Amino acid sequence: MYLLNVVGANLRKVAIEMRRYLPNTISMIVTIYAIFLMFFLGIKFIGNPSSAEANTQYMIVTTVMWFLTLMAMQGIGWEITTEATRGTLEQLYMSPVPAWFILFARMLATILLNLVVYAVILLLIMATSSQWLRFDLLTLLPLFFISILGMIGVGFMVAGLALIFKQIQAFLQIAQFIFLAMVAVPIGLSPYLELVPVVRASSMIREAMTSGVSLFDFGANAWLLLSLNAFVYFSLGLLIYKWAETRAMNLGLLGQY
Repeated sequence: MYLLNVVGANLRKVAIEMRRYLPNTISMIVTIYAIFLMFFLGIKFIGNPSSAEANTQYMIVTTVMWFLTLMAMQGIGWEITTEATRGTLEQLYMSPVPAWFILFARMLATILLNLVVYAVILLLIMATSSQWLRFDLLTLLPLFFISILGMIGVGFMVAGLALIFKQIQAFLQIAQFIFLAMVAVPIGLSPYLELVPVVRASSMIREAMTSGVSLFDFGANAWLLLSLNAFVYFSLGLLIYKWAETRAMNLGLLGQY
């Protein structure tokens, strides 16, 4: 109930901002669609025609997963930077609700609302490419929510940097390409990729949407590795954020920008 109240309040906040700054929301949709078109035209005119269908499906899921990953992993860092710029970061810490919990609820709200937007973009992309993916919600919903937990954990690590160093925009721009590599690389390339966030989640989601692999087809080992990866990164991210938060307070950096 406690979480639902905080998430509900942040859902209203995010929805109001998306409606109030509608040109920005439309720009996001256009940007994702334009990037997809660039990839799609590259596959169509340069790639191997015999594998164009499989490559297009692979690219569709990878593109959407990339933007979802960017939102989840960078979102809390941007929230910290925005709150500090507006001069409202200290007010966030005056709430009886812990700041990390507010940020966590805000990210859940942002992701939930943007999933609706991404669903519209995905339909538009599939209509453009004439490649229709599989939507087994019984499989996709657990995959999405477990993977998002790990993404938010990385987001807390980024937010910890933002608390101390304030200006981390250059780092976030570089990180975009690192995140693209994470969602694009198949998990089967190396066993060490199990240690990297998002790689297993992205691979499993891609298999479910392109090959129709179902909930039970993955096997217990795959679900265990996915859950363990998400839990470790969420816990580690929260610990790093709490350490950065304490350090920022001790150095008097919390209210400075």
